[in-house]
Amino acid sequence: MLTNSYLSKVTLRLSVVMLGSVWLTACSSLVQDHLPPAQSSQSRVQKAVDSVRTALEKSLANSVPSLNLYIQTPTEKIFASSVPAGITPYTENTNFRFASNTKTFTSTAILKMQQDGWLNSKAKITDNIPGTNMPYVPNTPAWDFPYKNDITIEQLLQHGAGVVDVDNDTIPGQFNHQTYTAYTQGLDPAHQFTTEEMVLLLTKFKLSYWAPGTDFHYSNTGYSILGYIIARVYSLKTGNPKTYDDYLQDHIVGPGTKVPLALRFPVRADDTVLPAPRAEGVERTPQGKTIIFGDYNMSAQVAEGNGYGTPALLNTFVRTLMKGQNVLTPETVKLMQTDVNPASSNQYALGNFYTPNLGFGHNGERTGTLSLMMYDPATDVSVVAFITLVDNSKVILNSPESTFYKSFNAIYGAAYGGRAALGYPGRP
Repeated sequence: MLTNSYLSKVTLRLSVVMLGSVWLTACSSLVQDHLPPAQSSQSRVQKAVDSVRTALEKSLANSVPSLNLYIQTPTEKIFASSVPAGITPYTENTNFRFASNTKTFTSTAILKMQQDGWLNSKAKITDNIPGTNMPYVPNTPAWDFPYKNDITIEQLLQHGAGVVDVDNDTIPGQFNHQTYTAYTQGLDPAHQFTTEEMVLLLTKFKLSYWAPGTDFHYSNTGYSILGYIIARVYSLKTGNPKTYDDYLQDHIVGPGTKVPLALRFPVRADDTVLPAPRAEGVERTPQGKTIIFGDYNMSAQVAEGNGYGTPALLNTFVRTLMKGQNVLTPETVKLMQTDVNPASSNQYALGNFYTPNLGFGHNGERTGTLSLMMYDPATDVSVVAFITLVDNSKVILNSPESTFYKSFNAIYGAAYGGRAALGYPGRP
């Protein structure tokens, strides 16, 4: 099993959500808004996605394994997979790891629990779970990290709690200048990560970005704590040990839910297999190496980036969720979309953010794959885009000339291009 343990790549993960708003103007639209009417919708979308992928190949002076788009309008569902000549395209039923798009599922779970009276998102994480004398997180020395008594569930959802991200950020003088998760998985690819061990780092090294509610800093560790809370509340309610995935299968996406979807959220280190048909991500490192990701231990990413499924299923989720047709009521969906951290430049709300001409949703990066899911209420158009390439061969932070940003922009280029090809507003 290959893992990704070098610092530059991990650092770049911090920027993925922010780039959704920051870098959208870095590239001009790669397709025309209106192609000849004689062409079918499928061929127009395919041409749009092809043009983005080939333009990226030219810009990188290197191959791009695949760029894929699922788009649904009020009248059509279209999937386009652009691949180099001689390569079999993916289908709408291809499994891929959708990474931080998982955060929207975590927010959905928290808000569903709130709908059911199981928790209060405004509560501090040291408050008791409703109807019990048990706090949301343990009252133990191991959990005595900075500002713990002041942090609310809402602030964790908004990345406003100041919780240091030990999955993305290094701890000075520790772990050979790598992040804790990268360092540990490099030593033992089969290591079973837990939220408790990551929280213990916050306590041991007294880690905090700043006081809760005063700023924005993307934090995978903050979402790991949310996943812990979901499991803790569900275990208490059922009287049996339960996991994050247990709650999602029973109440959010499983067979007995309102919109059943065969999506998975592995929590065990030995649950590594990405089932066929599947898309394996490719990563190019600053050292000139190429890593191909297949099966992978996602136990360090529970609740923040461990989800996988197909583009068709992910599209159904984001579309029905944001339309108020899934497990959340329209009123709760409105809260999810509008309860924004005012300190976030991209207006990050509760596990999602808004992007002009794409709507509400999330993006993600993990295991050599970049992805995006969005629903636009103005046009009733939803998109899921993913590229099986994370190119870190030329790392220039905060620059559109970085190969990472070029790869990242391609998923937005595909989404905007597909919309424009069907006559909807494209890149602003």
